[in-house]
Amino acid sequence: MHPLLKDHILPLRRYALALTRDADQSDDLVQETLARAIEGAGSWDPRRDLRKWLFGIMHNTHLSGRRRSVLEKSVAQEITSISSDSTPASQFQSVHFNETMASLMRLPEEQREVMLLIAVESFSYKDAAEMLDLPVGTVMSRLARAREALRTEQGTERDSSQRPDLRLVR
Repeated sequence: MHPLLKDHILPLRRYALALTRDADQSDDLVQETLARAIEGAGSWDPRRDLRKWLFGIMHNTHLSGRRRSVLEKSVAQEITSISSDSTPASQFQSVHFNETMASLMRLPEEQREVMLLIAVESFSYKDAAEMLDLPVGTVMSRLARAREALRTEQGTERDSSQRPDLRLVR
């Protein structure tokens, strides 16, 4: 395995698991993504962000393989088993995490992808838009809808008198 790719396996696995909702399919997706990256290494420009390039390959690989049936599974337990070097969470944190992950998995795929790329993987709106081949405005509206759906489902409606959280678009 190329040393540059090794550092990106865990984030790719996390994103793949959230996309496929199945541990075996997510492993296959990561493997296929890395194989395509190695095969297409000549097309990668070292001046470009490798992480962004890999996530773009994964997104495209997932889209081309979406025709296969996707089995519904609880992802929260799978994700917690991936990160073995983390400290154990309190029972409350664990329950809250599981509820949040379950809510996230119920989002429509287009909203879930954007939420994962921006909120979990910390990509900028612009980077996420490029990876998903969407206008930045579409990414922003999908993220807003995803956040609102999560707030509604978890019963944490935003107070209308509260100033909305703003984020600098890069």
